[in-house]
Amino acid sequence: MEDRDRLKRAAAERALDFVENGMVLGLGTGSTAAFFVAALAARVAQGLAIVAIPTSERTAAQARQLGIPLASFAEHRRIDLAIDGADEVQRTTLDLIKGRGGALWREKIVAAASSRFIVIVDSDKLVDRLGETGPLPVEVAQFGWQVTAGALERLGSRPELRRAASGHTFVTDGGNFILDCPFGPIGDPLETEQRINSIVGVVENGLFVGRSSAVIVASQDGIDVLTLSGSGGP
Repeated sequence: MEDRDRLKRAAAERALDFVENGMVLGLGTGSTAAFFVAALAARVAQGLAIVAIPTSERTAAQARQLGIPLASFAEHRRIDLAIDGADEVQRTTLDLIKGRGGALWREKIVAAASSRFIVIVDSDKLVDRLGETGPLPVEVAQFGWQVTAGALERLGSRPELRRAASGHTFVTDGGNFILDCPFGPIGDPLETEQRINSIVGVVENGLFVGRSSAVIVASQDGIDVLTLSGSGGP
């Protein structure tokens, strides 16, 4: 675990190279994103002038505690740069699965509103096909969630209602439930994303297709910045 944390921290610190004075930043959710928030706070304390829009109440609380100025979409309709982690990254396409941390709806809103979306991961998150290492999270309305789950079953999954550590049903910051849907390796992520989102009751799903500007990957051999055209970044 200490070694994984070291790699996550290294990827997060590399992402700071993309941050410029005066930017509006999107702050992701999860353990790797938390390392980025901590590193960003140190730069803010040194005089970096940014404002940030967080993707979860957990990230917002961390940012406030560390002195990062926060904003909302009421003040800023566009984000210059969003930094977030991922649960899986497909090597050939840089498509993602996100949401196993429970913030996928807000994360996708922030990603869609961002001019650049940088993903920070350790090398264990790289996969040949999305869906290889775990289920696809699908955020659904509480009302009629059983009906929504039935529709997802007809797509070939066996949805499970997510539970919090307390044993109670997990509720997202948006007031929704999450169904964790094992599909196995996903052959066509874009088609799957569209088919899931066409189901009444689905709020959003954890497939992030065609949204990554770059993926920063930390491994025992160092750090790589992956783009669809090869290595890149500042």
